[in-house]
Amino acid sequence: MDDDCPDVLTIGQLAHRTGLRVRTLRFWSDEGAVPPVARSASGYRLYDADSVARVELVRTLRELGLGLDDVCRVLSGGTTVAEVATAHMAALDAQIRSLKVSRAVLSTVATRGSTAEETALMNRLARLSAAERKQIIDEFKEEVFGGLDVEPRLHDRIRALSIELPDDPTPEQVDAWIELAELVRDPGFRARLRTWMKLNTPAPGQGRLPGASIWWARQVVQTVAEVRKRGVAPEGPEAADILSELFGDADRAAVLHSLEAGTEAGAERYRRLVARVRGQDSAPDATEELEWLSRALRARESPN
Repeated sequence: MDDDCPDVLTIGQLAHRTGLRVRTLRFWSDEGAVPPVARSASGYRLYDADSVARVELVRTLRELGLGLDDVCRVLSGGTTVAEVATAHMAALDAQIRSLKVSRAVLSTVATRGSTAEETALMNRLARLSAAERKQIIDEFKEEVFGGLDVEPRLHDRIRALSIELPDDPTPEQVDAWIELAELVRDPGFRARLRTWMKLNTPAPGQGRLPGASIWWARQVVQTVAEVRKRGVAPEGPEAADILSELFGDADRAAVLHSLEAGTEAGAERYRRLVARVRGQDSAPDATEELEWLSRALRARESPN
């Protein structure tokens, strides 16, 4: 069969030359991706050197994930590799984002040991659209901050508050969003946070409230962190000087009340989750610093 056409290859020879199975080449040939250049007298498919190069191109495009229909369109000149690659890249990006969400949900399920019902809820929360996520946050903001008598500038800042999951979130951001969404949908948390906000948000014309600086000025936490590193005991005499430095002559009972309200509300947990959703996970967890402050303030409560 090859004597009259020494430069042609049978499908078996083409398979040997390219390292592919005959069945694969036959399928590609039937679909038009690698058509034979001729037929032998017995009807067998014949290929040439250009067919070898064509097979290599088809294999490359298939390994990149392109469907055979797209491959045939490229080979026939109906589109370009760049155009198909652009469309396929967008599809892969969407698939990757979906896989990241799935992985984040599974990681959270594995960590928590969640039930089937909890897993279903977390999956729904993770896959909410941007508009649905915004609605959850808007409802939370209205219940916690709505109607507060605050200065106009602070009111505008509260209204502008956004907690958005990026289009291409990391698994850590998805995990944080799941936890945050569960938290802000909890009526008890909303009520506790509103109570805390009232204690720490000055009304128009009102001066700074006792203890508010714990939450609105992070240098309070930074100062306590440095004190803790030096091994200062919250019940010791040096702690009293630290409290004076931080809060001046403010009523210590009122400061403690503010601190306990924030702790009970879970304000620090909320702050950390918001930072993680935004990809700002550099701020340290202040839980131990807040506990040090609580102990220092309790140690100096006036006896009843």
